[in-house]
Amino acid sequence: MKGIRGISQLSRLYTAQAARKVDVAAESVKFHPQDVQVTKLPSGLVIASLENYSPASKIGVFIKAGCRYESPGNQGVTHLLRLAANLTTKGASAFKICQGVEAVGGSLSVTSSRENMVYSVDCLRDHIDTVMEYLINVTTAPEFRPWEVSDLTSRVKMDKALASQSPQIGLIEDLHAAAFKNALSNSLYCPDYMVGNINSDHLHHYVENNFTSSRMALVGLGVDHTVLTQVGEQFLNIRSGMGTVGTKVQYRGGETRNQNSNSLVHSAVVTEGAHIGSEEAWAYSVLQHVLGAGPYIKRGSNTTNKLIQGISKTTSEPFDASAFNVSYSDSGLFGVYTISQAASATDVIQAAVGQVKAVADGDLDAAALTRAKTQLKAQYLMSLESSDSVLEAMGNQALIAGSYLSPEAVAQKIDTVATADVVNAAQKFVSGTKSMASTGNLVKTPFIDEI
Repeated sequence: MKGIRGISQLSRLYTAQAARKVDVAAESVKFHPQDVQVTKLPSGLVIASLENYSPASKIGVFIKAGCRYESPGNQGVTHLLRLAANLTTKGASAFKICQGVEAVGGSLSVTSSRENMVYSVDCLRDHIDTVMEYLINVTTAPEFRPWEVSDLTSRVKMDKALASQSPQIGLIEDLHAAAFKNALSNSLYCPDYMVGNINSDHLHHYVENNFTSSRMALVGLGVDHTVLTQVGEQFLNIRSGMGTVGTKVQYRGGETRNQNSNSLVHSAVVTEGAHIGSEEAWAYSVLQHVLGAGPYIKRGSNTTNKLIQGISKTTSEPFDASAFNVSYSDSGLFGVYTISQAASATDVIQAAVGQVKAVADGDLDAAALTRAKTQLKAQYLMSLESSDSVLEAMGNQALIAGSYLSPEAVAQKIDTVATADVVNAAQKFVSGTKSMASTGNLVKTPFIDEI
């Protein structure tokens, strides 16, 4: 690949700079932590980094190329792209990529969501040049040889088989299909009718249209910002233009029901929520914790969970419930997710929806609001203890806003949410067009018009 050897030179520069900084200020590092630095290049590429002086580094390339950008003719192409990350490129064979990354104790992985694809590498700081070479190769110079792509069919089938064993995964996929007319309704998995029908031409076309500089963010932890910027300028200025323009999502509301022999009923009832970055999104996040966002203590009884408190008054059967909240760049979903015995499904689902209606009617005291804010802030701040979560937060914000919101700023945003904001969010759920997905023994599960 043209220019790929230059990465070694950049890495040596980085290593020398980092060594000098550590030697000069080793004792002051813990008292003067670095802030996240963000730079947007003329090409549109965003560079974000956090120098934490860790002996291990983590670098990711975030791309606006999630399954929402698939067209009817290439449904499932992002599923193949995930599996094709370690295939032969113009700069390295599949064997060389695998051997080279493992030889330095590193790892290369790719994940995708409905919005983005993320290629990331982990390694010791001394081996950045090695793993960066492979990261740049797989994101900018894939070959997609037909025989290698064809061999992915069995892995696609295996992925789908494993996903089908999880009621939660199937329910979330069905929920998006029911809620949206387009874009966000696309599945993270290759549909059955396209298995074996996606070829190298599909992959090349999708990469050429979506892997452009203006749709990318290069993000690093434990790296020098100046050197990371040089890497981006030299190796990720690959294609200009905005690439595929995403279709504006259309929320419609609807229902899917998957009748099977599972004795438990998984069900979600939602309405359209708020998009990422909006003031309304903060209110929905607080409302989620008012209602209950899951257990805070292992095997605990969730005594502060408003959904659990309300549902327990209507049934003695085992159940679980939590608020469901997900935000995207231009839309979102908010509602309740319940798991119940088949016989008590109606009582559990209706009681869960009733708790949201109670908040909409003003049943929200100051203590509950304060507790929800505290739980939300704690959850967010504790998530940043994981390098994966930090990288994800930096990358997603870099792609959407071209900036980074510090933890202190996030806490301030949460604190500004008022009782009226949370009540308004609950009212929008009550009055909004509902979407519902259910799976299990649905003989006694209500339909959406019966809730």
